[in-house]
Formats: sequence, structure tokens, C-alpha cells
Amino acid sequence: MASDWATFGADLHLELRGTRLRAGLMDALREAVRSGRLAPGTRLPSSRSLAADLGLARNTVADAYAELVAEGWLTARQGSGTRVARRTAPRPPAAAPPPPPSAGSVRRRPATPVHNLNSGTPDLASFPRADWLKAYRRALTDAPNEAFGYGDPRGRPELRTALAEYLARARGVHARPERIVICAGFVHGLMLIGQVLRARGVRDVAVESYGLDLHDGLLRRAGLGTPVLGFDEGGTRTGELAGLDGCGAVLMTAAHQYPLGGALPPDRRAEVVDWARASGGLVLEDDYDGEFRYDRRSVGALQGLDPERVAYLGTASKSLAPGLRLAWMVLPGDLAVEVAEAKGAVGWSSSTPDQLAFAEFLRSGAYDRHVRASRLRYRRRRDQLVAAVAAHSPETRVSGIAAGLHAVLALPPGTEQATLRAAAWRGLAVQGVNGFRRPTVPPTLDGLVVGYATPPDSGWQGALGALCGVLP
Repeated sequence: MASDWATFGADLHLELRGTRLRAGLMDALREAVRSGRLAPGTRLPSSRSLAADLGLARNTVADAYAELVAEGWLTARQGSGTRVARRTAPRPPAAAPPPPPSAGSVRRRPATPVHNLNSGTPDLASFPRADWLKAYRRALTDAPNEAFGYGDPRGRPELRTALAEYLARARGVHARPERIVICAGFVHGLMLIGQVLRARGVRDVAVESYGLDLHDGLLRRAGLGTPVLGFDEGGTRTGELAGLDGCGAVLMTAAHQYPLGGALPPDRRAEVVDWARASGGLVLEDDYDGEFRYDRRSVGALQGLDPERVAYLGTASKSLAPGLRLAWMVLPGDLAVEVAEAKGAVGWSSSTPDQLAFAEFLRSGAYDRHVRASRLRYRRRRDQLVAAVAAHSPETRVSGIAAGLHAVLALPPGTEQATLRAAAWRGLAVQGVNGFRRPTVPPTLDGLVVGYATPPDSGWQGALGALCGVLP
């Protein structure tokens, strides 16, 4: 049996060649450093540990280390161990100064955006690191050992239970833990549902006139058609569903249309649910930013009207951070079983520790506190945006501001592309309305989609100033 000391130290893979052990070890170490496999500053195993791993005498390793230190390949200091030496690269010759710009030279646009007002992302600098760390520690301390296995493809029961309570309370969703499936983002959830719908024989999933091409593409790759519903001042024309022969589902952002920003009126909410009941179809509800409503009471989830005909999809990407890869689906009973089976076959999911931490974050009330604080901060930004646009460009109409993390600024017809080019020259990243228009929809709107939640607090005023500088 190996001695206990043989289990200590880092692993180091070396291939020794020849019969001269010390020379072979030194050659192998030199080659590992020369090739870059051992980076400068890398700590090597102790001579005792490496000797045990390679089956050599400890003195052989110690002597090899000493010679390589003398040659400058390694360094050895008391308390710091033996490390790969940091080698100083030769200083390159000084570059010639650039020639002065000529009078007719063209100013170059910034290589990377200085200001980011793209939509779809919260202020990442405001992620509640301290509270999340507390939740993570408590969750890991209390987690049973089996939690670190493969587990239920629906997700950890702790999170599904906490979500069922939260969604019922905050979003009016009829949720039971066994009908919730945790997924690694909305896109993951849509992929799974698309796969199941196609296996059921569904031919088409209708989509709204404006939205993300990514979502259309996922549905088409699942073998589904994506007929487009019309759009007017009342929002998506849900009455057109009845005329779509073979359409088995519809994807909607009913609480806050993305990106134009309106809420689906009550009569059209009822109309789309009635269509699903009469046709046996399914409504896919993308509730991507339902927590952020500013001027009136929140619009409840469409799913509350009929949990058997509406599949509800939510995410932490807007309320916390997209990097967590945490999202959820609340599904009709039979669909929940089929989606869980499809997910289990793939095995792509959010990590168990993150699920447990989020469950603790929800149960402790930290999530509610974070959402409320974020809502106040984003509302202040929205108000500052509206005031700045009114002062700088009084003719510009701002819409879609009752909820969410972005606003739409109307532009004079035919000026959207020119405005986007002007923004790019100023180092401002912002999106145009027509970038979200489905190809079959005629261009009737020109405008900017402004993600006012995206910049950190330190960059908000600069981004706002750059935006006003490109408005007509």
C-alpha cells in the first residue's frame, strides 16, 4: 500500500525516455516548459510526490529539480515550492510613430462599442453576489449526497417546489412541482417542446410579426413551420389563428410583446385560449420579463386562464443573469412527461448546485428583495430615458415603457439604418426595430429598441448621452 504522503501534491504527466533516469526526467521537464504545456509560474509537485508517481528515487527527482533551477528553467523558494521560471521575452523594437493624419483622412469607427444599449440583458454589475453566495453556502450545506448524482430530468425537487409557490404568488401561474421542468435557458426549453410537438405530429407553430429569429430557427430545425400572425395597434392578431390550417401551437410574448412592448389586450388573451381549446392546440407563453412592471399592477400570466392549454416558460436571465442558465417550464400534465423524457435523453441541464442555490434564494425572500430593488432602479433609468429624449428630440415618441427592460423610440420613416450607422460611429450598440421583423412582414415601422437596463450604473449616463446624440 502506498504511503499517505504519496497521495499529496498535483498530478504531472511526463514521458521519460532512455535508461538514464535523471537525464530523461530533465529532458521531459525542459520540453514541457519549452512547448508551453507548463506555463510560467506553474507549481510542480514536491520531489517526494513526483518520485512516488514516477517510481523513481526521491534523490533523483531532487537532483533534477536542482539542476533545472541552476539552468534557469525552474525556481525554488522556501514556502513557495518549485515553480516554472518566468522567462522575460526580448523587448520588441520601438515602433515608428504613426504619421500625422492628413486633412482628408476618414475618421474610423470605434473597434468595439463604447456604450451598450442592446436589449435582452440586465445590468450584470448588479448581480447580488453576496446574497447569492449566502444562498449557495446554505444550499450546499443542506444538500443530500444524492443531489450530486444525475437525478430527475425535471430538475431538483427543491427548486421545482420553490418555483411552484413563487410563480403562483407573483405571476398567477397554476403550478405543481411535478409539472415543472427546469431547463438551461428559454432556448433549451423551446428546443425540447419543439421536438415533442413534432413527434406528436404538429406541423406548424405560429409566431408573432416581431420577435427573435433565433426562436423561429429553432422551431424550423425541429421540422416545424412558422406561419406569422399579423400585428396592429392592439398587438398580435390572434383571430388569424383560426384560419391557419394545421397549426398546432403558437409562440407568444403576451405580457410584454418583444420587442414592441405592449401587453396583449384581454379580449385577445381570451381569444387565443379559446382557439387552443377548440382546436386542441397549445399556447407557448414566453414570460421573459414578467417581474418588471412599473406603472400599473402586473399583467398575470396567460397560463392562469387554462393550465391545460398553455405552456408557461420563464427564466432568471433577465431578473438575475443569463450566465446562470436557469429557466423553467410549467406544462400540461401529459406534455410535462414527454418533455422530461426528451430532456432526459439529452442530459443537458442546469447544474445541481445552481438549482439548489436558486431554490434557497427563492425561499429566503432574497429573490423578491432583489427583484423589487431592480424594479426601482430600472424604473428610474426608464424615467431618465424618457426625460432625456423629450428634451433632446421632442418629436421622438417613446413606447413600450410600462414594463420590461427596454423601450422603443420611433424614428421618421426610412431613417432607421442611417441612425444605426450614426450610432455605430459613436461607439453605441443599439438595435433597430426592423431587425426583429419577420421576413414576410412588410416594413411599416422604423425605430430603435433601447435596452436601458444593460449598462452598469457607471456607464448609464454616457450611454444615454450617446443615444441622444444620434436622434433626429
